[in-house]
Amino acid sequence: QVQLVESGGGLVQAGGSLRLSCAVSGLPFSSYAMGWFRQAPGKEREFVATISVSGSITDYADFVKGRFTVSGDNAKNTVYLQMNSLKPEDTAVYYCAVAQFVSRRLRYPPEYTYWGQGTQVTVSS
Repeated sequence: QVQLVESGGGLVQAGGSLRLSCAVSGLPFSSYAMGWFRQAPGKEREFVATISVSGSITDYADFVKGRFTVSGDNAKNTVYLQMNSLKPEDTAVYYCAVAQFVSRRLRYPPEYTYWGQGTQVTVSS
C-alpha cells in the first residue's frame, strides 16, 4: 500500500521559513518523480516544485524560484520542500505527490498517481 505522509506545515510570519517533509512508502516502482503542489481556498491546485528520485531533475514554479528548494533523501524515502522568505500569498494546503514517469509534464497534476493528505501552511502579514 502506497503511503505519502506530509509534515512540517504551520503558521509563520511573512519573511519566515518552513520545511515540509513527505515520507513515501510502498511504491511498486523505483524510478519516479516527486512533486509539490498547493491549493488555496477558492483556487485550483497549482504546481510548486518537482524532483526526480535521482535528484538530477528539478523544476520550480516561477513564483517560488529563489525562495523554495526541493530536495530528497533516498535513504529515508523522503522529499523536502524548504520554504524561505514566505509571503501571505503562499498560504495554502501543500500536497506532495508521486509521478511514476519522469517526463516534461511534471507541472501537471494528472501526471501524478499518488497524493498525500496535505499540510496547511499559513503565512501572516
